[in-house]
Amino acid sequence: MAVTLALVALFGLVLFFLLRSRSLTPGAAFTATGFGFFLASTGAARPINEMTAAIVDAIPSL
Repeated sequence: MAVTLALVALFGLVLFFLLRSRSLTPGAAFTATGFGFFLASTGAARPINEMTAAIVDAIPSL
């Protein structure tokens, strides 16, 4: 859960700076946010969370 919150904060911060630097239009940001929201409510959410957790667990052993 802590990793998920950290990733949400990280992606939110990146999105904020992309919008601020005008590298990303508000329409594209809305589309990306909507895609993430709807992806989280599908069956793909669990495998994505498991893959993210596996990557985070593997990082210290590199």
